[in-house]
Parts: sequence; C-alpha cells; structure tokens
Amino acid sequence: MSTEPWVSVDQVAQHLGVAKDTVYRWREHRGLPAHRVGRLWKFKLSEVDDWVRAGGADEGTDTNKERA
Repeated sequence: MSTEPWVSVDQVAQHLGVAKDTVYRWREHRGLPAHRVGRLWKFKLSEVDDWVRAGGADEGTDTNKERA
C-alpha cells in the first residue's frame, strides 16, 4: 500500500496552472486544504482536486471578503 506524497506550493501551482500567490491566497481566503509542516505549507493533490471539484476555486466564492 503506497501513501500519497505531500507536495509543495510550487507543485500545487503547477498542477492547477496558477501562480504560487494564487495558491497562498486560496489557502488563506477560500479554504484550500493545506497542512503546516514546520514553516512550510504542504498539500495532498487528492484533497486539492476534491476542493476544486467542490467549487472552491470558482470566482466569487471568497468567503472572507470584506463587504463595503
């Protein structure tokens, strides 16, 4: 039985075709599943894919947006 490897922000950005800053922003404001390992953020691509399929990356879903 093999376990899924933890991946870096760079790898998630490449997997999704977005900038690293976008990954950090989604983690902070939209709940992109991530796990802190020391000073680094690590991800499981299966969790990221499930989050995307559930609509987490859709425009207009920023749950922490300040309202004017």
